[in-house]
Amino acid sequence: MEAKGEKVKAEKARRKEVVMNTMVEDEKEAPGAGRGEEVLCWRGARVYIACRDVLKGESAASEIQADTKNSQVLVRKLDLSDTKSIRAFAEGFLAEEKQLHILINNAGVMLCPYSKTADGFETHLAVNHLGHFLLTHLLLGRLKESAPARVVNLSSVAHHLGKIRFHDLQGDKYYNLGFAYCHSKLANVLFTRELAKRLKGTGVTTYAVHPGIVRSKLVRHSFLLCLLWRLFSPFLKTTWEGAQTSLHCALAEGLEPLSGKYFSDCKKTWVSPRARNNKTAERLWNVSCELLGIQQE
Repeated sequence: MEAKGEKVKAEKARRKEVVMNTMVEDEKEAPGAGRGEEVLCWRGARVYIACRDVLKGESAASEIQADTKNSQVLVRKLDLSDTKSIRAFAEGFLAEEKQLHILINNAGVMLCPYSKTADGFETHLAVNHLGHFLLTHLLLGRLKESAPARVVNLSSVAHHLGKIRFHDLQGDKYYNLGFAYCHSKLANVLFTRELAKRLKGTGVTTYAVHPGIVRSKLVRHSFLLCLLWRLFSPFLKTTWEGAQTSLHCALAEGLEPLSGKYFSDCKKTWVSPRARNNKTAERLWNVSCELLGIQQE
Protein backbone atom coordinates (compact mmCIF):
# COMPACT_ATOMS: atom_id res chain seq x y z
CA MET A 1 0.00 0.00 0.00
CA GLU A 2 2.92 2.36 0.66
CA ALA A 3 4.05 2.01 -2.97
CA LYS A 4 0.58 2.87 -4.26
CA GLY A 5 0.53 5.96 -2.06
CA GLU A 6 3.89 7.11 -3.38
CA LYS A 7 2.68 6.57 -6.95
CA VAL A 8 -0.38 8.72 -6.37
CA LYS A 9 1.72 11.35 -4.62
CA ALA A 10 4.10 11.55 -7.58
CA GLU A 11 1.37 12.15 -10.18
CA LYS A 12 1.31 15.64 -11.62
CA ALA A 13 -1.95 17.53 -11.34
CA ARG A 14 -3.44 18.51 -14.69
CA ARG A 15 -5.13 21.53 -13.14
CA LYS A 16 -5.34 23.47 -9.93
CA GLU A 17 -7.69 21.17 -8.02
CA VAL A 18 -10.06 22.29 -5.30
CA VAL A 19 -10.77 19.46 -2.86
CA MET A 20 -13.14 19.16 0.09
CA ASN A 21 -12.80 16.44 2.72
CA THR A 22 -15.26 16.06 5.59
CA MET A 23 -13.67 14.80 8.78
CA VAL A 24 -14.85 13.15 11.97
CA GLU A 25 -14.58 14.35 15.57
CA ASP A 26 -11.06 12.96 16.01
CA GLU A 27 -9.74 14.54 12.83
CA LYS A 28 -6.24 13.08 12.75
CA GLU A 29 -7.57 9.63 13.63
CA ALA A 30 -10.06 9.33 10.75
CA PRO A 31 -9.64 6.31 8.42
CA GLY A 32 -9.05 8.47 5.36
CA ALA A 33 -7.78 11.60 7.05
CA GLY A 34 -4.49 13.39 7.49
CA ARG A 35 -2.22 11.50 5.13
CA GLY A 36 -4.81 11.72 2.35
CA GLU A 37 -4.82 15.49 2.51
CA GLU A 38 -1.03 15.48 2.40
CA VAL A 39 -1.04 13.65 -0.94
CA LEU A 40 -3.53 16.14 -2.35
CA CYS A 41 -1.42 19.04 -1.07
CA TRP A 42 1.71 17.59 -2.62
CA ARG A 43 -0.16 17.78 -5.91
CA GLY A 44 -0.69 21.49 -5.32
CA ALA A 45 -4.41 21.22 -4.58
CA ARG A 46 -6.37 23.75 -2.57
CA VAL A 47 -7.80 21.59 0.22
CA TYR A 48 -10.75 22.37 2.47
CA ILE A 49 -11.03 20.42 5.72
CA ALA A 50 -14.64 20.49 6.88
CA CYS A 51 -14.96 19.42 10.51
CA ARG A 52 -16.91 19.98 13.72
CA ASP A 53 -13.91 20.76 15.93
CA VAL A 54 -12.16 23.67 14.20
CA LEU A 55 -9.23 23.70 16.65
CA LYS A 56 -8.40 20.06 15.94
CA GLY A 57 -8.86 20.68 12.24
CA GLU A 58 -6.48 23.64 12.33
CA SER A 59 -3.91 21.57 14.20
CA ALA A 60 -4.09 18.91 11.47
CA ALA A 61 -3.92 21.59 8.78
CA SER A 62 -0.80 23.14 10.33
CA GLU A 63 0.98 19.79 10.28
CA ILE A 64 0.01 19.22 6.64
CA GLN A 65 1.16 22.72 5.68
CA ALA A 66 4.50 22.16 7.41
CA ASP A 67 5.03 18.77 5.74
CA THR A 68 3.96 19.77 2.22
CA LYS A 69 4.85 23.48 2.10
CA ASN A 70 1.37 24.06 0.68
CA SER A 71 -0.37 26.91 2.49
CA GLN A 72 -3.69 26.24 0.74
CA VAL A 73 -5.15 24.05 3.49
CA LEU A 74 -8.29 25.70 4.79
CA VAL A 75 -10.41 24.64 7.77
CA ARG A 76 -14.12 25.36 7.94
CA LYS A 77 -16.68 24.38 10.58
CA LEU A 78 -19.16 21.66 9.62
CA ASP A 79 -21.38 19.59 11.89
CA LEU A 80 -22.92 16.80 9.82
CA SER A 81 -25.43 16.02 12.56
CA ASP A 82 -27.05 19.44 12.12
CA THR A 83 -28.70 20.42 8.83
CA LYS A 84 -28.47 24.12 9.74
CA SER A 85 -24.69 23.77 10.05
CA ILE A 86 -24.51 21.92 6.73
CA ARG A 87 -26.52 24.59 4.91
CA ALA A 88 -24.49 27.39 6.50
CA PHE A 89 -21.25 25.67 5.56
CA ALA A 90 -22.33 25.12 1.95
CA GLU A 91 -23.51 28.72 1.64
CA GLY A 92 -20.16 29.98 2.91
CA PHE A 93 -18.14 27.68 0.67
CA LEU A 94 -20.10 28.58 -2.47
CA ALA A 95 -19.57 32.28 -1.74
CA GLU A 96 -15.86 31.72 -1.16
CA GLU A 97 -14.91 29.18 -3.84
CA LYS A 98 -15.83 29.15 -7.52
CA GLN A 99 -14.67 25.58 -8.19
CA LEU A 100 -14.89 22.14 -6.60
CA HIS A 101 -13.26 19.17 -8.29
CA ILE A 102 -13.20 16.51 -5.59
CA LEU A 103 -15.62 16.00 -2.70
CA ILE A 104 -14.62 13.28 -0.23
CA ASN A 105 -17.45 12.41 2.15
CA ASN A 106 -15.18 10.89 4.77
CA ALA A 107 -16.75 11.75 8.13
CA GLY A 108 -18.65 9.16 10.11
CA VAL A 109 -19.66 7.77 13.49
CA MET A 110 -19.80 4.18 14.69
CA LEU A 111 -21.47 2.22 17.50
CA CYS A 112 -23.12 5.24 19.09
CA PRO A 113 -25.67 4.67 21.86
CA TYR A 114 -29.19 5.47 20.68
CA SER A 115 -29.66 9.18 20.27
CA LYS A 116 -31.26 11.67 17.92
CA THR A 117 -29.91 14.86 16.42
CA ALA A 118 -31.44 18.32 16.69
CA ASP A 119 -33.34 17.52 13.48
CA GLY A 120 -34.82 14.36 15.00
CA PHE A 121 -32.73 11.87 13.02
CA GLU A 122 -31.04 8.79 14.48
CA THR A 123 -27.34 9.65 14.83
CA HIS A 124 -25.80 7.04 12.49
CA LEU A 125 -28.35 7.78 9.78
CA ALA A 126 -27.92 11.54 10.25
CA VAL A 127 -24.13 11.77 10.20
CA ASN A 128 -23.16 8.86 7.94
CA HIS A 129 -25.89 9.23 5.32
CA LEU A 130 -28.26 12.19 5.50
CA GLY A 131 -25.55 14.74 6.31
CA HIS A 132 -23.46 13.79 3.29
CA PHE A 133 -26.56 13.45 1.13
CA LEU A 134 -27.52 17.05 1.91
CA LEU A 135 -23.96 18.37 1.59
CA THR A 136 -23.53 16.71 -1.81
CA HIS A 137 -26.89 18.05 -2.97
CA LEU A 138 -25.94 21.59 -1.99
CA LEU A 139 -22.55 21.40 -3.74
CA LEU A 140 -23.65 19.47 -6.82
CA GLY A 141 -24.09 22.56 -8.96
CA ARG A 142 -20.51 23.68 -8.27
CA LEU A 143 -19.21 20.17 -8.98
CA LYS A 144 -20.99 20.13 -12.35
CA GLU A 145 -19.61 23.57 -13.21
CA SER A 146 -16.10 22.29 -12.37
CA ALA A 147 -16.37 19.01 -14.30
CA PRO A 148 -14.65 16.69 -14.65
CA ALA A 149 -15.25 16.22 -10.93
CA ARG A 150 -15.64 13.34 -8.48
CA VAL A 151 -17.53 12.47 -5.31
CA VAL A 152 -16.03 9.79 -3.05
CA ASN A 153 -18.26 8.30 -0.34
CA LEU A 154 -16.70 6.40 2.56
CA SER A 155 -18.63 3.21 3.19
CA SER A 156 -17.51 -0.05 4.78
CA VAL A 157 -17.45 -3.81 4.32
CA ALA A 158 -20.01 -3.70 7.15
CA HIS A 159 -22.62 -2.75 4.54
CA HIS A 160 -22.96 -6.50 3.90
CA LEU A 161 -24.80 -6.76 7.24
CA GLY A 162 -26.95 -3.72 6.59
CA LYS A 163 -30.57 -3.42 5.57
CA ILE A 164 -32.66 -0.37 4.72
CA ARG A 165 -35.63 -0.74 7.05
CA PHE A 166 -38.00 1.83 5.61
CA HIS A 167 -40.65 0.96 8.22
CA ASP A 168 -38.19 1.85 11.01
CA LEU A 169 -35.51 4.01 9.42
CA GLN A 170 -34.85 5.96 12.64
CA GLY A 171 -34.63 2.88 14.87
CA ASP A 172 -37.63 3.91 16.96
CA LYS A 173 -39.05 0.37 17.14
CA TYR A 174 -35.80 -1.57 17.38
CA TYR A 175 -32.25 -0.30 17.81
CA ASN A 176 -28.93 -2.10 17.79
CA LEU A 177 -25.88 0.16 17.69
CA GLY A 178 -23.88 -2.32 15.60
CA PHE A 179 -26.57 -2.82 12.98
CA ALA A 180 -27.36 0.90 12.93
CA TYR A 181 -23.81 1.47 11.67
CA CYS A 182 -24.17 -1.32 9.08
CA HIS A 183 -27.48 0.12 7.82
CA SER A 184 -25.89 3.55 7.37
CA LYS A 185 -22.96 2.07 5.45
CA LEU A 186 -25.37 0.29 3.11
CA ALA A 187 -27.08 3.64 2.62
CA ASN A 188 -23.70 5.06 1.50
CA VAL A 189 -23.36 2.42 -1.23
CA LEU A 190 -26.96 2.84 -2.40
CA PHE A 191 -26.58 6.64 -2.42
CA THR A 192 -23.47 6.30 -4.60
CA ARG A 193 -25.29 3.96 -6.97
CA GLU A 194 -28.29 6.26 -7.41
CA LEU A 195 -26.14 9.41 -7.59
CA ALA A 196 -24.09 7.90 -10.42
CA LYS A 197 -27.28 7.17 -12.36
CA ARG A 198 -28.51 10.73 -11.96
CA LEU A 199 -25.13 12.24 -12.87
CA LYS A 200 -24.70 10.47 -16.21
CA GLY A 201 -23.53 12.88 -18.86
CA THR A 202 -22.62 15.67 -16.42
CA GLY A 203 -18.89 14.95 -16.14
CA VAL A 204 -19.25 14.23 -12.41
CA THR A 205 -18.62 10.65 -11.29
CA THR A 206 -18.93 9.02 -7.88
CA TYR A 207 -17.49 6.03 -6.03
CA ALA A 208 -18.10 4.21 -2.74
CA VAL A 209 -15.05 3.11 -0.75
CA HIS A 210 -14.16 0.61 1.96
CA PRO A 211 -10.96 2.02 3.52
CA GLY A 212 -10.10 -1.25 5.27
CA ILE A 213 -9.86 -1.99 8.97
CA VAL A 214 -7.91 1.05 10.16
CA ARG A 215 -6.28 1.89 13.47
CA SER A 216 -8.51 4.79 14.49
CA LYS A 217 -10.76 6.06 17.27
CA LEU A 218 -13.89 5.30 15.28
CA VAL A 219 -14.63 2.40 17.66
CA ARG A 220 -14.30 4.56 20.80
CA HIS A 221 -17.92 3.90 21.83
CA SER A 222 -17.25 0.15 22.22
CA PHE A 223 -14.98 -1.02 25.05
CA LEU A 224 -14.72 -4.49 23.49
CA LEU A 225 -13.70 -3.21 20.06
CA CYS A 226 -11.22 -0.78 21.60
CA LEU A 227 -9.65 -3.78 23.34
CA LEU A 228 -9.59 -5.82 20.12
CA TRP A 229 -8.22 -2.87 18.12
CA ARG A 230 -5.37 -2.54 20.64
CA LEU A 231 -4.70 -6.30 20.61
CA PHE A 232 -4.65 -6.61 16.82
CA SER A 233 -3.15 -3.19 16.14
CA PRO A 234 -0.11 -4.58 14.24
CA PHE A 235 -2.46 -6.19 11.72
CA LEU A 236 -4.66 -3.14 11.12
CA LYS A 237 -4.10 -0.54 8.44
CA THR A 238 -2.48 2.76 9.25
CA THR A 239 -4.35 5.96 8.39
CA TRP A 240 -1.95 6.35 5.45
CA GLU A 241 -2.94 2.92 4.11
CA GLY A 242 -6.59 3.58 4.88
CA ALA A 243 -6.54 6.70 2.70
CA GLN A 244 -5.22 4.97 -0.42
CA THR A 245 -8.49 3.70 -1.90
CA SER A 246 -10.15 7.08 -1.41
CA LEU A 247 -7.20 8.72 -3.16
CA HIS A 248 -7.36 6.15 -5.94
CA CYS A 249 -11.02 6.91 -6.58
CA ALA A 250 -10.39 10.65 -6.34
CA LEU A 251 -7.34 10.80 -8.60
CA ALA A 252 -6.79 7.72 -10.78
CA GLU A 253 -7.35 8.19 -14.49
CA GLY A 254 -9.84 6.13 -16.44
CA LEU A 255 -12.32 5.38 -13.63
CA GLU A 256 -15.24 7.21 -15.26
CA PRO A 257 -16.88 4.01 -16.64
CA LEU A 258 -16.93 2.64 -13.07
CA SER A 259 -18.99 5.50 -11.62
CA GLY A 260 -21.35 4.20 -8.94
CA LYS A 261 -19.17 1.21 -8.09
CA TYR A 262 -17.71 0.10 -4.74
CA PHE A 263 -13.94 -0.07 -4.21
CA SER A 264 -11.63 -1.75 -1.72
CA ASP A 265 -7.83 -1.95 -1.84
CA CYS A 266 -7.83 0.35 -4.87
CA LYS A 267 -9.95 -1.93 -7.04
CA LYS A 268 -13.63 -2.49 -7.76
CA THR A 269 -15.02 -5.20 -5.56
CA TRP A 270 -18.19 -7.13 -4.77
CA VAL A 271 -21.14 -5.60 -2.95
CA SER A 272 -24.03 -7.26 -1.18
CA PRO A 273 -27.22 -8.09 -3.11
CA ARG A 274 -29.05 -5.38 -1.12
CA ALA A 275 -26.47 -2.85 -2.31
CA ARG A 276 -27.31 -3.73 -5.94
CA ASN A 277 -31.04 -3.16 -5.59
CA ASN A 278 -31.93 -0.24 -7.86
CA LYS A 279 -35.46 0.08 -6.49
CA THR A 280 -34.18 0.37 -2.92
CA ALA A 281 -31.57 2.93 -4.03
CA GLU A 282 -34.21 5.07 -5.73
CA ARG A 283 -36.61 4.80 -2.81
CA LEU A 284 -33.88 5.72 -0.32
CA TRP A 285 -33.07 8.76 -2.45
CA ASN A 286 -36.70 9.88 -2.44
CA VAL A 287 -37.12 9.28 1.30
CA SER A 288 -33.88 11.15 2.03
CA CYS A 289 -35.14 14.13 0.02
CA GLU A 290 -38.40 14.10 1.96
CA LEU A 291 -36.62 13.97 5.33
CA LEU A 292 -34.31 16.83 4.36
CA GLY A 293 -36.95 18.97 2.68
CA ILE A 294 -35.23 18.80 -0.71
CA GLN A 295 -37.43 19.64 -3.69
CA GLN A 296 -36.63 17.23 -6.50
CA GLU A 297 -36.46 18.44 -10.08
